[in-house]
Amino acid sequence: MLTFGGFGVGWLREFFRLPAYVKKTNGKHRPSGMPVPPVSPVRFLGQVCMGIYFGMVALICLSSLNYFYLLVLPLAVSMGIHLVSNVGEETSDLHKTLMASLVTSTVFYGRPLGTFPASLVASLTATQNRRYKGGETLEEPLGVRLYRLSLAWLAFSAPLSYCVVYNTTATISYVAESIAALLDWLWFFPSLRVLLESVLLLPYRAFCLVTGGGRLILEDWERVLERFVSIHNERREAAMQVLGVSHGATFEVISHNYRELVKMWHPDHNPHNKEEASSRFMEIQEAYETLVRLNKLQQH
Repeated sequence: MLTFGGFGVGWLREFFRLPAYVKKTNGKHRPSGMPVPPVSPVRFLGQVCMGIYFGMVALICLSSLNYFYLLVLPLAVSMGIHLVSNVGEETSDLHKTLMASLVTSTVFYGRPLGTFPASLVASLTATQNRRYKGGETLEEPLGVRLYRLSLAWLAFSAPLSYCVVYNTTATISYVAESIAALLDWLWFFPSLRVLLESVLLLPYRAFCLVTGGGRLILEDWERVLERFVSIHNERREAAMQVLGVSHGATFEVISHNYRELVKMWHPDHNPHNKEEASSRFMEIQEAYETLVRLNKLQQH
């Protein structure tokens, strides 16, 4: 779920794992008289890869946090390794895996490439402490399993969301432009547009309700809303400049200027400079449509 089936490899391997799943269902999956599972090179390689993958995600998204190499990176690497260690009927000692990752990360403190040795050492530790899961596990309800999967997805996607929303101003501008374009497209559905605006403001209102109106974490969200408003203002100013109208101009004035400019810059009326005339003609058309849309939005 977190890596789309191990980047597709895990989904492909499922076909060859069908006999093992049948044996597990029939109760013949665990060899008798073998307290420790056999060493699996595939599992070890998966542990190393997932440790590096989780470590790189944490490095990209959360490296600005204090004590990153002493706390965040070892925890991320250990969680990736333990995720693979827990597949099937096997498991390992999470505490020893975490300690190995912590010690190795301390040795390579401040080096981004330290993710690889930390994953390698922690994977070796997890392999040395492998064991079968104790007792028969009861089948959990679907709701509980979906709840745990949702928590795992949230724990993995939260750093990515933090990195995208809080550390990338270009993303904020892109989100604002996307919201503005969507709301512009919905100008002929005023009720749906109002509903969408309420949904977009829902995270802000929910946070204020829970925290009593705290605003520290909401600064970037407010920047999105401010950017959304500024986009409309910029479009209006540019369109008014193209059509040569001022603030407060009536629809009749806008239409009159539009018709005059269209006659002036129509390509058929400028046979000697058709390229510039076509460009200006399209610019005038777009400016007129923009002002019409924004005026209708204000009326609603």
